[in-house]
Amino acid sequence: MSMYDVTVIGAGPGGYVAAIRCAQLGLKTALVERYPTLGGTCLNVGCIPSKALLDSSEHYHQAASSFATHGINVDGLKIDFGQMIARKAEVVKQNVEGINYLMKKNKIDVFHGNASFKTAQQIIIKNDQASTTILETRNTIIATGSKPTALKGITIDKERIITSTEALSLKEIPKHLVIIGGGVIGLELGSVYARLGSKVSVVEYTDSILPTMDRSLGKELQKSLTKLGVAFHLGHKVTGATVKGKKVGVNMLDANNAPITMDCDYCLVAVGRSPYTNGLDLSTIGVSTDERGRINVNEQLETSVKGIYAIGDVVRGAMLAHKAEEEGVFVAEKIAGQHPHINYLLIPGVVYTWPEVAAVGYTEEELKQNNISYKSGSFPFKASGRARASMDTDGFIKVLADATTDEILGVHMIGPRVADIIGEAVVAMEYRASAEDIARMSHAHPTYSEALKEACLAATDKRALHA
Repeated sequence: MSMYDVTVIGAGPGGYVAAIRCAQLGLKTALVERYPTLGGTCLNVGCIPSKALLDSSEHYHQAASSFATHGINVDGLKIDFGQMIARKAEVVKQNVEGINYLMKKNKIDVFHGNASFKTAQQIIIKNDQASTTILETRNTIIATGSKPTALKGITIDKERIITSTEALSLKEIPKHLVIIGGGVIGLELGSVYARLGSKVSVVEYTDSILPTMDRSLGKELQKSLTKLGVAFHLGHKVTGATVKGKKVGVNMLDANNAPITMDCDYCLVAVGRSPYTNGLDLSTIGVSTDERGRINVNEQLETSVKGIYAIGDVVRGAMLAHKAEEEGVFVAEKIAGQHPHINYLLIPGVVYTWPEVAAVGYTEEELKQNNISYKSGSFPFKASGRARASMDTDGFIKVLADATTDEILGVHMIGPRVADIIGEAVVAMEYRASAEDIARMSHAHPTYSEALKEACLAATDKRALHA
C-alpha cells in the first residue's frame, strides 16, 4: 500500500491544479476522480463547452445580422446544429486530453472511482468494476465541486425539464426555451439559443438579473439581451412544472401574485449550484458541513480534522473555477510549508454573454451599505472608436474609487472583450492603484481597454477626454 503526501479528491480545475502544484513542490501526489474523464464540471459540462457554443452561436448571429453591413453577403446561411454540438465535443476532448498529459508530465497517480474516507489517513476507492483500492495519505484535499441545484416542486427529467448539463447537448434547437433563473448560467445558455432562433424567456424571482453583481450591469445587460429577443419576467416565483409529451407547462406567480402558466418545449432550471460531497463519508472522520452543505474550513482552508482540506465549490465563497484554482495552489503551498495568500475581494466575476460582463471589487450597493465614501466615473463604449469600428457599442466601464485616497475599490464592465480587460483592473487593485494611476498610463489606440482609462479619468475630477 503506497503512502502519499497528498491525495486530491476531485479532478476539476481546483483539484487538478492543486495536484499539479503539489507535484511541483516535490510532494508525492494522487488524484481521484469518480468520472471516466478528468476536468470536472468546468471542462466537461460547464465553462469550456458553454464557451464553445457561445462562440459558435455568436459567429452565426453575426453572419445573419451584421455581415451585410460590413459588405459581406452570405447566401444560403443555415445552421448545422449537429456539427455545432460535435465541435463543442471536440473542444472538450482536446482540453481533457491536455489534463491527462499534465498528470503524466507531473508524475501524478490518477485513480478513477468513488472515494470515501475510512479514516483521516485512509481513502477507499471503489470503481465501476466493484474493485476496491485503499490509499494511505498524510494530507487530503477535497475538491469535489458542485451540482445543479434543484427547485422545489419541479422534477428534472433531463429530457424536457433540464439542467445546464443537458442544455449543452440537445438534439434540436428549442422552439421556446424557458429559463428559470436570471444568473450567469441561465443568461449564457439563453444567449446561445436566442442567437440560434429560439424564443427565450427568463423567469427570475428577484427584480433584476445578475442579482449578485453591481445593479447597473444587470440593467444594461437586460437591454442588450432584450434587443436579441430574450423576454424577461422579473419578480416571478416559479411554483411547478409539468411535462405533457413534448411540451412543458411552467407554473408561476407574477409580480402581483397572480398565477400564470408559460408553455414551452424545454425548461432549463438554472437557479444555482450546490456543494457535492455525496459518498465521501465525511461524518466518519468528523468533518462538518454547514446548513447549505458546504464543508466548514478555517482561514487555511483546513477542516476540523487536521490534514484534511477543502477547496472550490464545496466551501464558502463564489463558485468560480479560477477561485478554486487559487485555493488549490494556496493549500498545496501551505502543506509544503510556504505562506501564500488569497485576496477574495479581487477574484473577478465574468459573464460570457455578448456584450460580456466582468467585475472585481466592491459594488456600489456594497459601498453604500458599508458607509464607504466613494466617487464614480464611467465611460460608454458608444464613445469608443474601436467599439464603433467593430459595431460593439453596447455597455460601459465604471470605476469606483475612494473619495479621499482615490484608491480603486471596484471596477464594473459590460462591453466587448471585458472578460479580458478585467485583468488590468485586478492587477491595479492588487497593487492598490489609484484611479489617477490608471488615468496616467498610456493605453494603445484604438483599443477597447482605452475605455478603462477614460473611466478612471471620469472618476478623477470628471475629466474623461472622449465622452
